[in-house]
Amino acid sequence: MKKLSIYAGLMALSVTSAAALYAAPGGKADQDGNRVVTKAEAMAAADARFAKMDANGDGTLNEGDKTAMLGKRFAAMDTDNNGSISQGEFMAGHEARGERRGDRSEKRMARGKMGGHHGREGGRGGRMDMMAAADSNGDKAISQSEFRAAAEARFAKADTNGDGSITSDERKAGRKGRGNGPIAPAQPNGG
Repeated sequence: MKKLSIYAGLMALSVTSAAALYAAPGGKADQDGNRVVTKAEAMAAADARFAKMDANGDGTLNEGDKTAMLGKRFAAMDTDNNGSISQGEFMAGHEARGERRGDRSEKRMARGKMGGHHGREGGRGGRMDMMAAADSNGDKAISQSEFRAAAEARFAKADTNGDGSITSDERKAGRKGRGNGPIAPAQPNGG
C-alpha cells in the first residue's frame, strides 16, 4: 500500500496524460513543427518533464518530491506569508487552480479531446501503472535513467515502423489500439 501511495503522490505532481512525457517547454515535443516527433525530441521532452517533476532536485522521483510540491503549493496560497492559509487564501487559490484547469479543458475541447484526466487521455490508473513500471528496481523511487528507459519504451511502442520517429498516422493508430492493456501508447504533441 505504501508503494501505491508513493506512486499516487508522484502522480499528483503531474496531472497530465502519458503524452505529457513528450511535452517539452512550450508544450510540444515536436520542436521543429514538422508534425513528426523524433526520438531525440521525445527524450529531450522526457528530460524536461523529469526535471519539472523532480520538485526537490535530488535526481529521483520519490516521496520527497511530493512533500516539496505540496510545500510550494502551500507557499503560493499563503499570500500574506504568515504560515497559515486563511479561508480567503484557500478560496482564492482554489479559484485560480480551477481557472487554470478550465483553460486547459477549453483547449482540449478545441482540439477535440473531451476526455479530461479521467477520460480517454489516460486517467490516473494508466499513469500510476506507467510510474510503477518505470520503477524497474522496485526501490519506490524513479531515477532519471529509469524515467528515460520508460519513455524510450513508450516511444518504441508508438514508433510502429521502427524508423525513429512518430508520425501523426502512428499516433492515430496508437489511439485506436487503446484499451488493450494497462499502458496505452503515448501521444506526442497531443495529436
